Amino acid sequence: MFTGIVQGTAEVVAIEEAELFRTHVICLPGSLREGLVQGASVAHNGVCLTVTAMDRDLVSFDLMRETLKVTNLGAVKVGDRVNIERAARFGDEIGGHAMSGHVMATAELVELDEAPNNRRLWFELPAPLGRFVFDKGYIGVDGISLTIGEVRKATEANGPRFCVNLIPETLERTTLVDRVPGDVVNIEIDPQTQAIVESVERVLEARGL
Repeated sequence: MFTGIVQGTAEVVAIEEAELFRTHVICLPGSLREGLVQGASVAHNGVCLTVTAMDRDLVSFDLMRETLKVTNLGAVKVGDRVNIERAARFGDEIGGHAMSGHVMATAELVELDEAPNNRRLWFELPAPLGRFVFDKGYIGVDGISLTIGEVRKATEANGPRFCVNLIPETLERTTLVDRVPGDVVNIEIDPQTQAIVESVERVLEARGL
């Protein structure tokens, strides 16, 4: 489990390509390597990955076909930075919201509004996910637990959209500071919201409503 509180970023220093398979090697700062062992779980841009090898500050992770298909990690290049969160341990503070590290889809950044000391980002979701986003609800964006500021319903021209408001701390600690319109981010819907919405839908369907 993860909390959506990104602990830092790390640079991808090497990528080994194979058919429908990739290995990412990242340079992990010492503060994020403490107690790390092979087989441990670490989130990259919100995607739960397993440590497959360690060589001092170089840590390797394997990405399979489904990960490359569903997330933005397949587009990562050497030199790019990714958001990093170590798996939560019993007793850790849940500063964001509970996240699984199982990304459901990606969303495109379509609008960016700058203001003194904060930034508002608008993302467009795939249509099926629109029913899971609500004003002031939680959402995971590239592994960051964020509060939804506003939701716009889908139109004939656009899919459903939502915005998040970022404080300087979030911009300083994560890769969202470098995001520009056209970029694609990983999305994890709040699992509690998803469970409630799907349960209500099943009840209504059973009653013919």
